[in-house]
Amino acid sequence: MDRTALYWIARGDDINCHLCPRECIISQGLTGACGVRENSGGRLVSLNYGWACVAVDPVEKKPLYHWRPGTRILSLGTFGCNLFCPYCQNHHLSRSKNHKGLSWTNPSDVLRLLQHHDAPSVAFTYNEPTVWYEFVRDTSLLLKREKKGVVLVTNGYISRKPLEDLIHLVDAMNIDLKGFSDSTYSMLGGTLAPVLDTVRIAFERSVHVEITHLVVPGINDSIEEFRHLVRWIAGISESIPLHISRYFPDYRWALPPTPIPSIRVREEIASEFLENVYSGNLQSRNNTLCPVCGEVLVERDDLYRASVHLLEDGTCPRCRTPRGIVMS
Repeated sequence: MDRTALYWIARGDDINCHLCPRECIISQGLTGACGVRENSGGRLVSLNYGWACVAVDPVEKKPLYHWRPGTRILSLGTFGCNLFCPYCQNHHLSRSKNHKGLSWTNPSDVLRLLQHHDAPSVAFTYNEPTVWYEFVRDTSLLLKREKKGVVLVTNGYISRKPLEDLIHLVDAMNIDLKGFSDSTYSMLGGTLAPVLDTVRIAFERSVHVEITHLVVPGINDSIEEFRHLVRWIAGISESIPLHISRYFPDYRWALPPTPIPSIRVREEIASEFLENVYSGNLQSRNNTLCPVCGEVLVERDDLYRASVHLLEDGTCPRCRTPRGIVMS
């Protein structure tokens, strides 16, 4: 079922899409750069509405380490993306042009799946949820009425009006900050400023924010750029968790994996400015400790399983220091 899309205007026979900063001009019968918003007879339609792949994951896999640790989350994705990362590990979805292999799912189905799996939250993930906007919005409206959690795992490349219209329905976001320069983002088909705006707006609207930074050789491996990135995050809040992840070859990028020392150096730099720094794709435990007494508050293994030792109010059981972790 094609659903009429939001955020567009007609320009003669063409359509100008306003969903993301690309501002695509779409001719009759064609799609925007995302591949999922089509000019169908002068009407912009969402081709991926309701088509989903579904899984149940630990919330730590998103990754979210400071939001409802130890819980399960229903993960939904579809096809399409508005950036073009040549190393995308989910390219079978992000670069797909159709719903082959996906299941038709409506918003009420999502609620039933939540109840079936006894999961308190939903994550829109795997591909870019921005280009699934109408389905994400409709489903989130239903989920919030039922007091369920809503998570976006996103590249943050969305225009301000759509973001502000959606943000009140969102509880947590993991935002992929791919670099800290327009030259880095130009290799991926985007620009930096809209992503920074997304981080800032989400934080200001009291959405729980965590940031992922995948270190990719030949794309964003400048130490100086990384230093600017972590300083900027600290300017928003020193408590925002940062996940520094190791790249592995995938899709069109065949360079060797990111050297482990490169990740360790960035951990040290980030820890100068931020309170919560984690490494990803290293099979490391990434435990969360109490900054005062050193007690292990959340213990994680390399399969994303978490043992939570916090008190119900999110404080340390030994010294009662608040840790800033959202428990429910």
